[in-house]
Amino acid sequence: MPIANALLAALPRAEHQRLWANLEPVTLTFGEVLYEPADPIRQVSFPTDSLVSLLSLVDRHLALEVGMVGRHGMVGIAYALGIGASPVCALVQGAGTAMRMKASLFRKEFRNSPPLQRVVLLYTHALMAQIAQTAACNRFHVVPARLARWLLMTRDRVGSDQSQLTHEFLGHMLGVRRVGVTNAAHALKRRKPIDYSRGNIAIMNGRGLEAVAGSCYERVKGRNGKPRRVRASIVRSRGPAMSRPTRRRTRSRRDRRRGCRCRARYFRCPLREENKHRKQYSSSKAINSVRFRTQLKTLLRARPTGLWRHSLPLNLSRIRRHTVGRRTATD
Repeated sequence: MPIANALLAALPRAEHQRLWANLEPVTLTFGEVLYEPADPIRQVSFPTDSLVSLLSLVDRHLALEVGMVGRHGMVGIAYALGIGASPVCALVQGAGTAMRMKASLFRKEFRNSPPLQRVVLLYTHALMAQIAQTAACNRFHVVPARLARWLLMTRDRVGSDQSQLTHEFLGHMLGVRRVGVTNAAHALKRRKPIDYSRGNIAIMNGRGLEAVAGSCYERVKGRNGKPRRVRASIVRSRGPAMSRPTRRRTRSRRDRRRGCRCRARYFRCPLREENKHRKQYSSSKAINSVRFRTQLKTLLRARPTGLWRHSLPLNLSRIRRHTVGRRTATD
C-alpha cells in the first residue's frame, strides 16, 4: 500500500514502521482550527489528501495566509525545533484525512531517529522558502497573479485541479477584498486558464496559469516541501562520505605518449621530454620559419642511429612538433 504523505514516505522502511505504530488516522473538516497563535502544540498531523493553511493574525480578526501544508509536509513543525507553542493559526481549508501523532511521542522519535531529523529539517527549509516567497508575492504582484500562484500551489499539495472555495474565503487568504478576488477570477476566466462557478474553481490550462503567476510560483514549485527519500546508511555515517580511491594507471599506459613509439623505461627519451612540454611550446606564436626550415634540413641529413631510430618513420607534422622549441641533437 503506497504511503500518501510524502514526508513519511521519504523515511527508510524500518523508521517508517516504528513511526507508524504511533500514528492514527483522523478526518479534517473544512474550517476546523488545529492551532491558534500561542496555543500549546499537543499533536502533529501529516495530511494525506487534506490542505491546511497557516495564517498570520493581525489585531485578532484580520488574517493573511503565509503558508500552506499538504500531502508533502506536516502541521506542527515548530515542535520539531523545540518550540512548544504555535506561532501561526492552522486552519483546514481542504477537507480530507491525515495521520496524527501525539507531540510527546513525536519528540521522542525525533530525538532517536536521524533519518526523521533530516527529513523534517529539509521540509522546514522548504516551508521557510515558501513563506518568504509568499510575502514577496503579496507585496509586489497584482491580484490575478497572486490568485494564479495560490491556485497552483493548492493543486500541487492536494493533487487535484478542482477546488471548492468561495471568493470571500480567497479574499482572506490573499489579503484583499472580495470584489478584488471577483475581478481577478473574471480576468483569468476570460483568458481561459480557469473556469469557475459558484463555490467551485477548476484549472483548465496549467501552463497558461503558470504564465500568469510569474516567477513566484516558479521559485516555490521546486520547493513544494516534497522531501527526497533518505537512505539509512547515509544518515548513520559518522562523517563525510569518502570517495572511492581512483585506480592508478599502469606504467605502460603512461609510457604511450603521442608522437613517441619508445617502449624504454630506464633512460630519458628525448621525444618523451618534448611531448611533456608540448603545450608550452605549441602556445608560442613567435616561431621563425627560417629557423624551422634549417632545423628540418639538419634533422633529415642526420643518420637515424641511437635514440632516434625508434621514432622513424616521421611525417612532416611530427617532425615540426619534435623540433619546435628545442635544439636538435646535431645542433
